[in-house]
Amino acid sequence: MILKYNIKYSLLFILCTLFAFNAYPIDIKDLTCEMQKTPLAMDKANPRFGWKLASNIQGDKQSAYQITLTSNGLKIWDSGKVKSDQSQLVAYKGKPLEKGKRYLWTVKVWDAKGKMSESKNTFFETAPDFNNTKTQWIGAITQANSNLPIGRRDLHSPSFKKAEYKELYDKINPLALRSIILRKSFNTSKTVDKAIVHASGLGHYNLSLNGKKVSEDIFTPVWSDYDKTVYYNTYQIDTLLNKGENVIGITLGNGFYNTVGNRYRKLWVSFGPPTLFLEMHVYYTDGTSEIITSDESWKYALSPITFNDIFGGEDYDARLEQKGWDKPNFNDKLWKSVVIQKAPEGILRAQQITSVRSMREYGAVSMSKIDTSYVLNMGQNLSGYPEIKVTGKKGQTVKITLGELLNEETGKVSQKQSGGPHTYSYTLKGDGVEEWHPEFTYYGFQYLQIDGANVLSSDGSDKPLIVDIKSHFIYNSTNENGHFESSNEIFNKAHQLIKNAVRSNMQSVFTDCPHREKLGWLEETHLNGPGLLYNWDLTQFFPKVMQDIADGQQADGLVPNIVPEYVEFGKGLEVFRDSPEWGGAAVIVPWMYYQFYGDNALIGEYYNVMKQYVDYLTSRSTNHIVSHGLGDWYDYGEHRAGFSMNSPVEVSATAHYYYVTHLFAKAAKMFNKSNDDKKYTVLAQDIRKAFNEKFLDKNTMQYGSGSQFCNAVALFMGIVEPQNKVAVLQNLKADIQQRGNRLTTGDVGNRYLFQALALNGESELMYLMNNHTDAPGYGFQIQFGVTTLTEQWDPRKGASWNHFMMGQIDEWFFHSLAGIVPSTPGFKEFTIQPQPVGDLTWVKANHETLYGKIAVNWKVEDDTFYLSVDVPVNTRATIILPDGKNTKRIVDSGEHLLECKLNKK
Repeated sequence: MILKYNIKYSLLFILCTLFAFNAYPIDIKDLTCEMQKTPLAMDKANPRFGWKLASNIQGDKQSAYQITLTSNGLKIWDSGKVKSDQSQLVAYKGKPLEKGKRYLWTVKVWDAKGKMSESKNTFFETAPDFNNTKTQWIGAITQANSNLPIGRRDLHSPSFKKAEYKELYDKINPLALRSIILRKSFNTSKTVDKAIVHASGLGHYNLSLNGKKVSEDIFTPVWSDYDKTVYYNTYQIDTLLNKGENVIGITLGNGFYNTVGNRYRKLWVSFGPPTLFLEMHVYYTDGTSEIITSDESWKYALSPITFNDIFGGEDYDARLEQKGWDKPNFNDKLWKSVVIQKAPEGILRAQQITSVRSMREYGAVSMSKIDTSYVLNMGQNLSGYPEIKVTGKKGQTVKITLGELLNEETGKVSQKQSGGPHTYSYTLKGDGVEEWHPEFTYYGFQYLQIDGANVLSSDGSDKPLIVDIKSHFIYNSTNENGHFESSNEIFNKAHQLIKNAVRSNMQSVFTDCPHREKLGWLEETHLNGPGLLYNWDLTQFFPKVMQDIADGQQADGLVPNIVPEYVEFGKGLEVFRDSPEWGGAAVIVPWMYYQFYGDNALIGEYYNVMKQYVDYLTSRSTNHIVSHGLGDWYDYGEHRAGFSMNSPVEVSATAHYYYVTHLFAKAAKMFNKSNDDKKYTVLAQDIRKAFNEKFLDKNTMQYGSGSQFCNAVALFMGIVEPQNKVAVLQNLKADIQQRGNRLTTGDVGNRYLFQALALNGESELMYLMNNHTDAPGYGFQIQFGVTTLTEQWDPRKGASWNHFMMGQIDEWFFHSLAGIVPSTPGFKEFTIQPQPVGDLTWVKANHETLYGKIAVNWKVEDDTFYLSVDVPVNTRATIILPDGKNTKRIVDSGEHLLECKLNKK
């Protein structure tokens, strides 16, 4: 076969060599501290620095660096010139940093030729010390007077009867459920240099200063187990301050902190009534400063939001608005003084993860009038809320019902499979065009039903007129860092279905669905982990997942299936609380994080969490076999989707027991824990041996029931003995082929099936298995017309139409078709090994690493394979061509153009 560099590449290389001495110096960009740009509440004692490099010289790289850290003009630390190509996770090694202080830093970099460049100044600010703060938690009512049913209740439990629910609900003080507005007036008579505010309003809060919102963030702070962790947000707000009177305005809602609504309810949980913690630091140019805190001097009033519940919806009465309440010169004499409330049990932590925002907007693509209702198709299923502009008379009310599908008989919105009633209502104040959207709840929907109003045009009645309506797509605002497209439209559309489902469920946690549950089921974080990591910046998100896991871990080591654990499933439902495929995320997620970012901090920080979970599974094992859990949830067949039917639960549970033990033994070795290394290496070997003895039929070379899952999970996890690998793989392939190249795996098994094939040279079969338009498959959903990935392969069979749990094919798109694979953790060195399978004629993909963007663009013309690869500065790639010989070429940074003749089979 022929391998050659394209002529264009050769010319580029020659030109770069000729003009190297006149080239621009290496450029330093995207400086980060703890993988964040200018963090305002950095909470690490020894933060780590990073930067990206750009150069117009082919193969350029860093040969040395020097970091300088200052504060108030004084040098705090100078690393000195360090001969190293390390440009990420460079640890601070100076004296202890002070709490609540701003530090400036710069970095100098020497390129391959010894030429120096220097970055611009950037900064980070350390988190404040709240241990001795005088700031208090405030609100409208104390927990004692609220009569709230503090704690977590499983509504599936037989003990939670309707009578009990009504009795509990009727006892609640209505003030404990209401949204309130709070204000604090203060004066600044000097010139402000800088002002920083730290705030936590539970469940959620909106913060304004002098009538202007301090951020586009919504649903802040992120959800947590409030008995263990309470997050606060930090914003720099000096540009919003006036000289003279200033007013802080806060609106509080219930969120998951106080979920005891009387409409649709998936669960009941309350940690207390809405509450606020706020501390504002104002620094003046004369060197003085002052602190404004939440205390008894604040005042509150009822918000126009008359009902808000994360599951049930939201109601708003515009007649209750108080114009200018969050601005200076407002008369608040009729407002009431706040009460000092009991602080939440959880540790106050700086929120590092990005917040949810309204990221996209959609207008209606069609509308129909059914009886007196208007039904609008917004064109995209999403997580979010509606926004209306409406005119009408004071006291008139518009009702909005959302749903992801329509009732087949009536044509109206149905919430049958997504949980209801979840509704919104807006009562007009009768003042021109009024604009409104919910503040403290959201839902999964594509359709809107309007009752009590006309839409876009009047029918001559006295009803209010909605003059504009749109839907807001809300999800976590972390950066997207991956792109994939190909010549195959099924794959392209599947990729978009998956991404829209991920967006919908990427909130404060990775949820299962944006309507019925909104809960953080853990299996998705690792079974879809690589796809998530290829597509999004999760440098802050996965640490949040691990904190949730640590907070949820029980004294015996159990990691619940759901974190934060807002519901504890009762008798008969324990399997939904304890399944190794879910709890195993505690061990698997830190390893995936390490693989993509080269950062083993999560493995180190949560080492004991990992160990305790492995020990828990050991306590549940008999002769190294674990037999509990959900198994391959939602596996495919003639049976009803749900509990694993194709494969024994004990095969799945024991396989995951082996896998997490094996990974933990590697963690022990990584951190030089010699006793643990020996103990858990032996344990993993014993589990593997027990698995093979119990589940492998040596006559047929089939594991368990011989299902695709049983054989695939054993192959993927390295449980199969080397001498048996070919036979087990052949059995797996035979099962797929005799079913017309169709899968039978489910939520858990899909990844193991896909990767068992892809990693063993069977991507052609993967292509056949996914390139069709019938169920089970992505093509069927596309043909059916959904706009997000659904919970079942056949959406007609019910359940959620906005789940990403079956989206594991995204890993194959990036890892195999584009061939982007880390050779060393963090992509400092990586492999590009694209696979032109089936009738694919081209693929374009990219992934933004900590070092910069890796881009792959390949096409096939006649029998020639053309490949373009962009390699970030300061990294190295091994390119392996599909020429039948797997010819390798090792390249440094820059664009590389290669071609080869394909090997025809």
